[in-house]
Amino acid sequence: MQLVLLTALGVGGATVIGAIIGFIFKKISHSFSDIVLSFAAGVMLAAAVLGLVIPSLDYGGKYGIIITVAGIFAGAVCLNVIDKLVPHLHKLAGTDIESHNNQNLSKVLLFVTAIAIHNLPEGIAAGVGFGSGDTSQALIIAGGIALQNIPEGMVIIGPMLAAGVKPRRTLIIAMLTGVVEIVGTLIGYFAVSIASAILPFALAFAGGTMLYVISDEMIPETHAHGHERGATYALLVGFCVMLITDVLLG
Repeated sequence: MQLVLLTALGVGGATVIGAIIGFIFKKISHSFSDIVLSFAAGVMLAAAVLGLVIPSLDYGGKYGIIITVAGIFAGAVCLNVIDKLVPHLHKLAGTDIESHNNQNLSKVLLFVTAIAIHNLPEGIAAGVGFGSGDTSQALIIAGGIALQNIPEGMVIIGPMLAAGVKPRRTLIIAMLTGVVEIVGTLIGYFAVSIASAILPFALAFAGGTMLYVISDEMIPETHAHGHERGATYALLVGFCVMLITDVLLG
């Protein structure tokens, strides 16, 4: 349990580290942002497939493929429903911000809900990984998510400052988004620990939420500013880094 708590703090704290870097480098170019976010997307993609989807198949037994496919789609649909119902800013780092039902909400609240929607399933994915009992694989998933959180924390600072949020409040908001991820990690861990029978579905569900975020949020954002070639290779590099890490530590 102590390892889970430390990992949860590390995953959530990575966003804060990224936010601090974002303060130091307030004006991050679109090209750099796209490359970094694409690398993060590749890391998340590998973590989702290697650490969640494949173990779901392994734990699912005879009906593993059915459980895994159902879990992936359940996770994606769940996040899609939240995406539609909760007012938020759809793009975290872009200058052209798509809004949903946001007429009566401040920009600050919209940023907070956007980041929370993004971070909660990542935290759950990290927690579910620990619930499986495979500590090394869980640490790889958590490490991938934490690595992704650093550039995410970097790129959310600029838009918040541009929206008129004071630096101190911006840092507090970044810290709160990290707390959301810590909460998600604990939810995922306890849910699977209490009911181990749901482990295959929970792993696939967490993988589905991560795949949804990658496809719906990260890849479109990194391909929207004319740097899609570099972004594509950065995604491949991120994926291969996680693949090599999984092989070396597996």
